[in-house]
Amino acid sequence: MSGTARERALADLIDQALPQTQCTRCAYTDCRAYADAIASGEAQINQCPPGGAEGVQRLAALTNRPLLALDPVHGVEAPRALAVIDESWCIGCTLCIKACPVDCIVGAPKLMHLIVDSQCTGCELCVPACPVDCISMRPISGQATGWQAWSPEAATEARDRYQWRKERLQRDKRENEERLRLKAEAKLSNLAEASRLTDPVQLERKRQVIEAALARARAQRKS
Repeated sequence: MSGTARERALADLIDQALPQTQCTRCAYTDCRAYADAIASGEAQINQCPPGGAEGVQRLAALTNRPLLALDPVHGVEAPRALAVIDESWCIGCTLCIKACPVDCIVGAPKLMHLIVDSQCTGCELCVPACPVDCISMRPISGQATGWQAWSPEAATEARDRYQWRKERLQRDKRENEERLRLKAEAKLSNLAEASRLTDPVQLERKRQVIEAALARARAQRKS
């Protein structure tokens, strides 16, 4: 197996061991990007606060690296938290919906948004996105932290929802690009038609047709 193939296989295992909150606190865009960085030796194994100390132990075992303490630069291990929207302050701007990596916030422009509690990963990305500070994080796991407050089933669901969201965004982008392409083609067609109609010969022919129609109309009125 080549080095690249080995790295990819290791990254798959590491990705399975991450909590899939997609919080970006590890300094990477998502859990998979962090897994790839660990497998390639670019990142350390102690950059995932949601996984906590147990998460670092899992990664150390997978990578055969020395056990490290969680790096406080990336955050601290804490109880699982749930995002909560203050209904009285929500202005329906949809920025939190766009920030949520697992599409667990529902709503529409200028309407109050709701968070699907069972799908929230506690990533906190919606908090700084809110322009009126109406979102707060509420601890829901008591004293349990890291993997003691999470589960493999929750991680799998979060990964699936994140992948589904990525695919949806890519599909929306393709559909939008297709709409823009068709719109641009229509404009070009209209320009071509306008150019054809401004041709002197075409304009003269059109004028003659109109004058002939007017002459017939006048003749009919006299008869």
